[in-house]
Amino acid sequence: MPVKIRLQRHGKKGKPFFWIVAADSRAKRDGKFLEKLGTYNPNTNPATIEINMDHSVKWLQNGAQPTDTARAILSYKGVLLKKHLMEGVQKGALTEEQAESKFNAWVDEKAKAIDNKKTKLADAKAKAKADALKAEKAVNEARIAAANPVEEVAEEVVEEAEATATEVVVEETAAPAVEETPAAVAEEAAKEEE
Repeated sequence: MPVKIRLQRHGKKGKPFFWIVAADSRAKRDGKFLEKLGTYNPNTNPATIEINMDHSVKWLQNGAQPTDTARAILSYKGVLLKKHLMEGVQKGALTEEQAESKFNAWVDEKAKAIDNKKTKLADAKAKAKADALKAEKAVNEARIAAANPVEEVAEEVVEEAEATATEVVVEETAAPAVEETPAAVAEEAAKEEE
């Protein structure tokens, strides 16, 4: 029975989530599998990969063939390197301690590279947020500057209206107004007729 290490798709439309499985190559993509080796979530940046190292190495040593994507994932997590080092130990080219130290050194370098990527992504996100805030402030200042001439003209009109209102009030207080009653109006009209 030819065994493949491949991905089984799970998740919803547009949000894939994969299981890394060892399955018979004749089985359906999402069908029966022999063993679940790990998970792969491409929706995060960097992608989240969890894998059982020992079981994956065991399947590779027993002849399981990974698909192209599964091979890339296994290489990224160091499974293929561990298999290579284990073969060196079996052939006598390396001791168990040398193989383990080489593998741990590789894992440390890989962890540093992943941390650097995460910090670069976080810095880029913070910079983009700061740039967006600066652009928003510039737009707001431009809107305020555009609105100010209208406010200044409106303030001038209000000041002119207040000045004319005070002039009218001053004129009215200077010359007291004579109350015109209907009788007074009739007397004036009579005088004018004569």
